[in-house]
Amino acid sequence: MSNRTIAITESIYKYLCDHSLREDKVLVDLRNYTFSMEERAMQIAPEQGQFMQMLVKLIRAKNTLEIGVFTGYSSLAIALELPEDGRIVACDVNPQYTSVAEKYWVSAGVRKKIDLRIGPAKDTLLELINDGLTGTFDFAFIDADKINYDHYYELCLELIRPGGLITIDNVLWGGSVSDD
Repeated sequence: MSNRTIAITESIYKYLCDHSLREDKVLVDLRNYTFSMEERAMQIAPEQGQFMQMLVKLIRAKNTLEIGVFTGYSSLAIALELPEDGRIVACDVNPQYTSVAEKYWVSAGVRKKIDLRIGPAKDTLLELINDGLTGTFDFAFIDADKINYDHYYELCLELIRPGGLITIDNVLWGGSVSDD
């Protein structure tokens, strides 16, 4: 019950998940809940969440950005890896989806780490820049309306510290990147 990101056989995918995925129970519960929703394809795959957790841990991230929350799987995965004083500024426009996220954040004990901002992400990112937070974020995950990816990326470049990471979902979506 997941959205795969790379075309591989079902048996190889199952093997990889069975032998390498270390998913917290609350992440499994959230993933299963989201899978029951009509819009389930918007959720990242568990291996993506685990990969982001590894990146956050490797760079010792403390201040992070998430552009596009949906039901909160990626923000929950990141929050579980952050130190106690770590935080996520999570941007989304849909309070119906993020209300699901908030329930699971509370259940996991990470709600205090997540600053949920409902509204256009471009506005939120510009507000952070105007508040003097340029260069203060360690990690960003962009997974919102694809048409604005360029804008989100450029704004994140201003907000991310030197040596920080910007991760972007669906870059290889449909293989069109190789068509050029």
